[in-house]
Amino acid sequence: MSTLSDLVLAQGRSGDDDVNWLHMLVQDAQLLADLAFADIVLWIPTTDDSFVAVAHYRPSSAATLFYRDFVGQRIKQQWRSQVTEAFETGAIVDSSAPDWYEETPTRVRAVPVLRRLRSSSPETTDAPIAVLTRHTNLGEARTPSRQELTFNALAGELFTMIAAGDFPDLSAPAGPRRGAPRASDGLIRLDVEGVTTFASPNALSAFNRMGFVEELEGESLAEVTTRILPSEDLVDESLPLVVTGRAPWRTDIEARGVTVTLRAIPLRHRGTRTGAIVLCRDVSEQRHQERELLTKDATIREIHHRVKNNLQTVASLLRIQSRRSHTDEARDALSQAMRRVAAIAVVHDTLSEGLTQDVDFDEVFDRVLMLVAEVASAHNTTAHPRKTGAFGVLPSEYATPLALALTELVTNAVEHGLNGLEGSVEIEAQRNDERLTVVVRDNGAGLPEGKVGTGLGTQIVRTLIQGELGGTIDWHTVVGNGTEVTIDMPFRWMKNR
Repeated sequence: MSTLSDLVLAQGRSGDDDVNWLHMLVQDAQLLADLAFADIVLWIPTTDDSFVAVAHYRPSSAATLFYRDFVGQRIKQQWRSQVTEAFETGAIVDSSAPDWYEETPTRVRAVPVLRRLRSSSPETTDAPIAVLTRHTNLGEARTPSRQELTFNALAGELFTMIAAGDFPDLSAPAGPRRGAPRASDGLIRLDVEGVTTFASPNALSAFNRMGFVEELEGESLAEVTTRILPSEDLVDESLPLVVTGRAPWRTDIEARGVTVTLRAIPLRHRGTRTGAIVLCRDVSEQRHQERELLTKDATIREIHHRVKNNLQTVASLLRIQSRRSHTDEARDALSQAMRRVAAIAVVHDTLSEGLTQDVDFDEVFDRVLMLVAEVASAHNTTAHPRKTGAFGVLPSEYATPLALALTELVTNAVEHGLNGLEGSVEIEAQRNDERLTVVVRDNGAGLPEGKVGTGLGTQIVRTLIQGELGGTIDWHTVVGNGTEVTIDMPFRWMKNR
């Protein structure tokens, strides 16, 4: 299914600013559906004077009228004239008689969507950019409760604000949607002075759990919040603006081990604030889980940091031992072991700095290449390493064996291919969605065609690439001189992430 942006732009009558406004609107479309106890459909105009649905939200507070999604469909003939009238006049249009849909009587309201040009100015677009329709089921008519009457009234106020360009609010920050309170979680209606005129049972229960045992209605929400919050706690500076309904922000309050997130939606009529909706949700368990995850992340990073330190200590011990060795063979073996340990330490060092178990392998490899200078100096060689292409971000399952394998290949190119000479070592990385290909080539002495080394380094590379990474590796001599090694690895792990 196409995204909202694709559907809107495909009609050729809307710009990027319109798309951004509609994205902000549909972020609260579920709230509108829940308050109105009705299906909400957003329509945008087409070049042939019709309309296409770009969003459809069903109420969680009532049964849906439409079991099939309208997104991407052209408007039905029975609603076209009403939606066209709302679009052309810029006024809310209600159906004059029950609209029948599959033998179910419904009431349809068409609301024009105007876009505010700037948050600091009341100016709006000259004409609507879309039309929102509300489809209410009249087949289950019954005496509504006080909560239903309040919810419907608030929905009506928000629809009026949409038609005036006052909703959504451009000054509202783009906060995370995870854990955001919904109408069913708890709703408080405030008047212009910040006094509670209605509190849903769930909202009252949330404040009861924080220690407020009286009725919320008739109380200033700011004063109630001040009473229940521990005096020694630091208060979020946005809290007063949220609990008075003066700003469209979101904040958390915590008391008695209970955390409740609050979101304020100021209500306006012709630009003048008339009150606010405050949505509240008990997120104690979610905040507890988030704290646990943060603790685990910190623990994992600390483990990687300590592993890195321990590996660097081992590398230092190997370096010291190699300097005290009396034979060249022992010295070379210990130096090679030191470089292998150091390459693994680089990966753990990178993992200790991030919040995920993925690493920017280009950064890792740049640090691994620094080991080449030490290898070259030990063999009276002048090496010019050069990397082209990009490895990108890789999971740690790839990063550690790949770093170790490439360390071996680059070391071999400098130590054996360019031994005592001046030359270049080029590392070329090519990546797509399916695989990673790495070529390591030097312009040194080269290998006899068809003969590959049998040393420990070659065995390590084969084991890592073929065994751990499930890839292939190929050695061959470049025409003229030099050696070229090609590694090809499928992203078998990445597909399961």
